[in-house]
Amino acid sequence: MFYQPQLRDHGLRHDPFKALVVPRPIGWISSLDAAGRPNLAPYSFFNAMAADPPVVVFGTSLRPRETARKDSQANIEATGEFVVNLATEALKDPMNASAASLPAGSDEFVHAKLATVPSRLVKPPRVAASPVALECRHLQTVELPCDNPGRANYAVFGQVIGIHIDDGLIVDGKVDILRCRPLARLGYMDYTVVDSVFAMDRPA
Repeated sequence: MFYQPQLRDHGLRHDPFKALVVPRPIGWISSLDAAGRPNLAPYSFFNAMAADPPVVVFGTSLRPRETARKDSQANIEATGEFVVNLATEALKDPMNASAASLPAGSDEFVHAKLATVPSRLVKPPRVAASPVALECRHLQTVELPCDNPGRANYAVFGQVIGIHIDDGLIVDGKVDILRCRPLARLGYMDYTVVDSVFAMDRPA
């Protein structure tokens, strides 16, 4: 089949685009609002964009029924800081709970029954149970095209200035990511777990 996204002429029950660009890491973003209240939310449009210095990005949208940007974006733009916590199979239920639409100012850590630990270089807390956390400084927010009137799309970029890794993940000087089984987003309501890896040498 072939379809044009702008025409939505795929003829399927659901747009398949997000089921094709997979698997996508989950950016489990913790931030503080201007009043110092914590927020935690997962974003499936997330990835690393550069390595030197390390830069991450997550995508967020404004829907017609919403009158303000998502709390994570608003908080990051107001304070300049955030943390990316690694979502793992063991944390799938609290990760999902933190995606609930709660009133502004609500504490998703409390809602998802998650303990926090302080960060080193930024003010937002980390998810205590997460084996990896990236402390980030906001670089810029880019407004992206949007075909739907009343909506908006944004990409929020952050420079990673501090990295926490559970010592139990390090084996022979390398991170053994299989020890924590990271979650990844597929299409629709589907997820997967990283539970196998293989290596290939890059051609000369």
